[in-house]
Amino acid sequence: MSMRPASPNGKMRLNPVSEDGTFEDDDKNTMRLVEGVSHPSRAEDVQDLHRLQKSSTKPRQDDASQVASLSETLRSSARAVGPKVVRGEKTQQGIPFAKKLESQRSGFMRAMSDSGLKPTVVYHNLTPAELYEKALQHEPGTSITSEGALATLSGAKTGRSPRDKRVVREAESEGDIWWNKDKNGSPNFEMDERTFLLNRERAVDYLNMLDRLYVFDGYAGWDPEARIKIRVVCARAYHALFMYNMLIRPTDQELLNFGKPDFTILNAGAFPVNRYTSYMSSSTSVDVSLKAKEMVILGTQYAGEMKKGIFTVMHYLMPKRGILSLHSGCNVGKSDDVTLFFGLSGTGKTTLSTDPARPLIGDDEHCWGDNGVFNIEGGCYAKCINLKRQNEPEIWNAIKFGTVLENVVFDENTREVDFDNNAVTENTRASYPIHYIANARIPCVGPHPKNLILLCCDAFGVLPPVSKLTKEQAMYHFISGYTAKVAGTEQGITEPEATFSACFGGAFLLWHPMKYASMLAEKMDQHGTNAWLVNTGWTGGRYGVGSRFKLKHTRSIINAIHSGELNNAEYARTPIFDLRVPTSISEVPQTMLNPEAQWGDKQEFRSTLQHLAELYSSNFNKYASGGGFVSKDLAERIVSAGPHLMQNGSK
Repeated sequence: MSMRPASPNGKMRLNPVSEDGTFEDDDKNTMRLVEGVSHPSRAEDVQDLHRLQKSSTKPRQDDASQVASLSETLRSSARAVGPKVVRGEKTQQGIPFAKKLESQRSGFMRAMSDSGLKPTVVYHNLTPAELYEKALQHEPGTSITSEGALATLSGAKTGRSPRDKRVVREAESEGDIWWNKDKNGSPNFEMDERTFLLNRERAVDYLNMLDRLYVFDGYAGWDPEARIKIRVVCARAYHALFMYNMLIRPTDQELLNFGKPDFTILNAGAFPVNRYTSYMSSSTSVDVSLKAKEMVILGTQYAGEMKKGIFTVMHYLMPKRGILSLHSGCNVGKSDDVTLFFGLSGTGKTTLSTDPARPLIGDDEHCWGDNGVFNIEGGCYAKCINLKRQNEPEIWNAIKFGTVLENVVFDENTREVDFDNNAVTENTRASYPIHYIANARIPCVGPHPKNLILLCCDAFGVLPPVSKLTKEQAMYHFISGYTAKVAGTEQGITEPEATFSACFGGAFLLWHPMKYASMLAEKMDQHGTNAWLVNTGWTGGRYGVGSRFKLKHTRSIINAIHSGELNNAEYARTPIFDLRVPTSISEVPQTMLNPEAQWGDKQEFRSTLQHLAELYSSNFNKYASGGGFVSKDLAERIVSAGPHLMQNGSK
């Protein structure tokens, strides 16, 4: 270290030389040094300093009607008025009011207090940054990953609980609902109004006991004429951020004028249901009342219950308005040609609908109305187990600040996510706003679809890679919702296992599947829409013998559909299923188009094809009557559009 030059009298100098090279007076330099580096504080104390740190160009407006609406949402059915609602960041004498309430009560006394006397602290439509702070402060197991996403845990439940979903049997809607009975495949287990009120009371009392609540007001549906106002009340910042991503976010003016919601979710998922309550099958219950326009969640913190709860409600409300709700992906080409993609898990729906050359309208939930199609959601909820940048770059790049990573595993020190690690669950998920996808179409709307692509992953290896469907065949395969699980994907599966989910989303239907299928056929007729069955599964033999269709060939098939090439192709028919298969497609091996030609053992091919046809027919028997939504003649035509079983070796 070099020493400062000394003055002539031997003392160390603070400022050794002036600009002209001469020594300056020590006292003068001392004062100038102090003045140069010392800046008077503009804050009176530390709290004032913290106040100065934060500025706002858009201060939140504490609208009286908005506060009253929040209070009504949290009102117990046993009370004439709701609790006093205090907006989260209001302060008293410099101390945040929420913090002051926390310091005034012990945990036990707070839990035993009368919720009618305790003000309820509500954080309303916070920004992602604010929700990050709340989650990190109050929710153990929450971290920020190396890419800036919020990693969190959903507790014991890492997936939906379909057997615990209940729909209230109410006079206004009971004639519309497709109720579960006699193993008919319906997901709608009933509950009575009194039991719903008991569960609602349990949820509201729990929520009003908490030190803080989060409320998010947003929209479902990008079409302004069809959208509905959704309010989510929850106990976790993670849930509020999830719904901030998944719903359509209101502008400041829309939020100010939001008013009374059309539907409300009361998420008390950290609190279990009373197992002795009627209709309960576990400590979890997800209850929907169409009359009360509310959904109550108890006993599960899995965020997907909220997303699919809204989808279920839209599946009821939209058809009543003549709008078809669909579990599908959707993209649009340069010519404004829209394609809807239907498919269960593992069929490639997300991969094929996310196309760099075709802007994404949405990845999962859509409606088809008089003005065309629109996305229901404002975000995406993507599976991220085994996620790779090279395979799904759009999803990979969407994982950044604002994204919720649910139940992923990350390095304790670097916070880098290990997407291959399934230590918590196979069902790891990423939730992000749709504008995080680079080529998303905003607003998420489009004209009437030109093509419907029904995807299946046939692990039996007997269906062609693509076939053009008649209207009746489209209805049949839409209602069937077929794919297959392969050996090794789940414990106990040793050979391909057929899976059917009505309308490619059976768990979320409230009407009979024929209701949706009849609306689909009507819209296809009105707009000249083509329907295609595309198999992304196996060829040349079943799983374990044959090989899976190459992705590049499937993409070539999709490109041929979009270009119009297949509209002018020559077609041949297949046995049993009577599917029309093009005889040639650009950049696709011609021999691949004929499944039977790919099998060495022709007899085994026919017996496997017959077996799959029997599975189809057995499943479809539940819907064959038409459910009262189509004429007897059309119901018979739809059944005839399915496979024709062989008798004594002949068709």
